[in-house]
Amino acid sequence: MSQHAGRDPTEVWTIQRLLVWTADWLGRSGSATPRIDAESLLGHVLGKSRLHLLLSFDQPVQANELAAFKQLIRRRARHEPVAYIVGRRGFHDIDVAVTPAVLVPRPETETLVDFAAAYLQDASAVDGPVLDLCTGSGCVALALIRDMEKTGKIRQVWASDVSEAALDVARANAVDQARPMYVVHGDLYAMLPAGLRFAAIVSNPPYVTTADWQKLDADVRDFEPRLALDGGPDGLDVVRRIVAGAPDWLHAGGLCALEVGSRAQAVAACSMAEAVGFAHVRPTQVVGSKTHVVTCVLGR
Repeated sequence: MSQHAGRDPTEVWTIQRLLVWTADWLGRSGSATPRIDAESLLGHVLGKSRLHLLLSFDQPVQANELAAFKQLIRRRARHEPVAYIVGRRGFHDIDVAVTPAVLVPRPETETLVDFAAAYLQDASAVDGPVLDLCTGSGCVALALIRDMEKTGKIRQVWASDVSEAALDVARANAVDQARPMYVVHGDLYAMLPAGLRFAAIVSNPPYVTTADWQKLDADVRDFEPRLALDGGPDGLDVVRRIVAGAPDWLHAGGLCALEVGSRAQAVAACSMAEAVGFAHVRPTQVVGSKTHVVTCVLGR
């Protein structure tokens, strides 16, 4: 650290001093959340929670820990997402492994889980399994399984993705959490067993327009998989296919819930859903975000 800070290399670095210096350096390197990044990376190196760091400001950081931390903050300064550096990300009330093969789970997608969980818990919900399309890390599917465990309403959960590398991550997360999940490698519905019908289909599909993908922050554009982000000229290429195919895979009265990126996309998705027989079609903006969740129920 001393080569950047201009201090005596024998000087003791406490947790507090290290966090202050690192947050400043990461901020000047372009991080939008430099203090959180610094705390997350140092906590990872020390094997401690962020709360522990805040309660241990005067604790010295050892030379080997300092060296390991330096390597991580160099990676973050090059805009690599913190989740990829530490290899994990919290989502809903679970923790999942992530690699550059999958999107980093985001808080707005928790709203998608909330809507699906509310439907599945309702007494009027139809029987049947749940399908998570474009599953990536499996975070949505696993969060729904976790919710079912808490409520006691257990259903089969299927997870599909076109990326085998992404499914390797999803499988590992399911094994790590000891949660049963049927994983299918295929393009949306392509490899699902014929005749299978679901109570709910959920998805966080690629919905960034190609033009907007090119303008994304380096943290996202240069590190996260384009396949999971770029939804074509209007961002709806995959959404169209999900909605068009959903009636063939849902029970009557079943739910389809999708995350999209804007009000215009949500309105368009609602029109698609109504055109293929869905009712109770509703777009809901995620609080504090431009993201919307579209929910609809297949007509009985």
